[in-house]
Amino acid sequence: MNRKLSSRISVVATAAVAGVLIPLAGTSYAAGCNSTGCDNKGPVTMGCNDQYTTTARTVNNNGRIAELRWSSTCDAAWVRVHNESSNPVYNAYGYIEKYSTSGAFIKSLSVRVPDSGSDWSNMLGGASYNYRVCISFVGNEYPLKCSTKF
Repeated sequence: MNRKLSSRISVVATAAVAGVLIPLAGTSYAAGCNSTGCDNKGPVTMGCNDQYTTTARTVNNNGRIAELRWSSTCDAAWVRVHNESSNPVYNAYGYIEKYSTSGAFIKSLSVRVPDSGSDWSNMLGGASYNYRVCISFVGNEYPLKCSTKF
């Protein structure tokens, strides 16, 4: 009789431990930062550029493309840039700008648009902020062009 009771207690204890640990097995903790803790950190190195990343806004300024990338995993944004122009003579930069909900400018980060391929800036984080991306040219050959805020 005592042996049966001991066996039942063991089964119940094992089930309780398994019930606590099994939900953790499928949870991903790959992101290295979250929200404002992602400010000025790389989206790839922090694990924020994953399957939950979306392109929230895009701006095209004479073949130089800036995409506002948003990571719901990290609650952070960055600008990804690439060049679709056949004339890479003019140097251009992509910017991401962070604003408070009242519209006050907080901070921006930039990245040079490469002649080929793509590149990206570090991130600015926080879901309670607004963001936009812009393309500007070093010699002001073309006017500044920005997306709407996201």
